[in-house]
Amino acid sequence: MRFVIDHDYHLHSNLSPCAQDPLQTPENMLKWAERNGLKEICLTDHFWDEDVKPLNGYLSGTYRNNGYAQNSKAFPLPQSEKTAFHFGCEGEMDFAFRIGITSARMKDMAFVIIPTTHMHMRRMTVPEGITLEQRAVLFTHRFNALLNSPILPAGRTGIAHLVCSLIAPEHWEDHLRVLEMVPDSVLYHQFRRAKERNFGVELNIEMKKYSSEELQTVLRPFLIAKECGCKFYLGSDAHTHAELDRAMENFHRMVGALDLSEDQKYHPSFGEV
Repeated sequence: MRFVIDHDYHLHSNLSPCAQDPLQTPENMLKWAERNGLKEICLTDHFWDEDVKPLNGYLSGTYRNNGYAQNSKAFPLPQSEKTAFHFGCEGEMDFAFRIGITSARMKDMAFVIIPTTHMHMRRMTVPEGITLEQRAVLFTHRFNALLNSPILPAGRTGIAHLVCSLIAPEHWEDHLRVLEMVPDSVLYHQFRRAKERNFGVELNIEMKKYSSEELQTVLRPFLIAKECGCKFYLGSDAHTHAELDRAMENFHRMVGALDLSEDQKYHPSFGEV
């Protein structure tokens, strides 16, 4: 059976500093999900725990004021008979590979996603003047740190937007060059580890942005993950209501490109929040 498009586990409300669309509210997200037949969605606003001191005391604006006091303003999340709405977060790690969530706070999150690719935040995730070759090495180190973190829960952790252009955001082709520098052997090792940890792999590619040749580069990690037996979930990473409108088309394109079946879907064991 083909992979059914029935969820979105990566959504931002306007509580996130980078998502200021007044229409991007939990209520509107739920209505969108119902219209599109989604059974589950998860709110994953950017999050850095107030009890975790970042390296050098510095946080990017995306994470500076998004602790639990801010994100929990979304409560109570609206619910419906058609769609379950879960509360989670998009966490982060600084360039010392410290994840900004305490074990105690992890219990308050139904689902946690962590990006390896937020390499646009100077002073927080990358040092100044880093080369593309160094970014490829850092991408690998960040991925390994995520996979080996003792605080991330099995069955409730997602690897967010694995190939997005924020790996090297200055020029479009740069993130493709960085991805090409990561050997297959490294990716096989990492995705086998992801399967062991029962971490989900997020599908999040705006495929229309890429040429046929470029798609080979961005799909390569996912094809390796598939071969390693990883499970996949859908995440729009929508920050605006307009992005929600494009999400369903993107979901169908990604599932089709990877030829995924329903038994390759990641089913989080959502914690009680």
